[in-house]
Amino acid sequence: MSSPASANRMLAIGGLVALLGVLFAGLGFVYVGQAEHSAVKRPFELVDTLGRTVTEHVFEGRPSLVYFGYTNCPEVCPTTLIEMADWLNELGPEGRDLQALFFTVDPERDTSDVMGPYVASISDRIVGVTGSEAEMHKASQAWLIVARKDGDGNDYHVKHTTSLLLVGRDGRLKGLIPYGTPREEAIDKIRHILLRQASAPTTGT
Repeated sequence: MSSPASANRMLAIGGLVALLGVLFAGLGFVYVGQAEHSAVKRPFELVDTLGRTVTEHVFEGRPSLVYFGYTNCPEVCPTTLIEMADWLNELGPEGRDLQALFFTVDPERDTSDVMGPYVASISDRIVGVTGSEAEMHKASQAWLIVARKDGDGNDYHVKHTTSLLLVGRDGRLKGLIPYGTPREEAIDKIRHILLRQASAPTTGT
């Protein structure tokens, strides 16, 4: 039988875990609110791996899965893109309107010639987006994405925001899928935040 002191310690630990959960949830809510207002009407001009011009209007008209990463990323980025491809496959026809965009945070190395084969090897549904360093910075800044080089020479890494963004067809941020989110939870978020709400009938005259 545990002692009262041990029981109190367990309660304290449980309370701390619960508090941290509330804090992280709150931070996510604050980020969504800030990014929703930040990204609206922030112009940029980039190019995708299909050769098309990409501007801030790319987020309008279709719900989007948006990820900022880079091709030299050792683990987080390829894992996230593979998971994204899996989610799209699982959603099937239900997710046919979704667009999946992979914005580089390393335009110096991630040219269209590099990104094209990279995303094609993962999924034909994912489109890479790149451009000049100045324009990429505008796009990442608009969505409050943090990206910073770590290391010297050409073998540097980029520390960056790892959450995937859920953007509604109105071009506004609706939610996040943090790195490491379980598969079913991620798919449920996409369904409820981007697909079912978007297809809900409107009322009025």
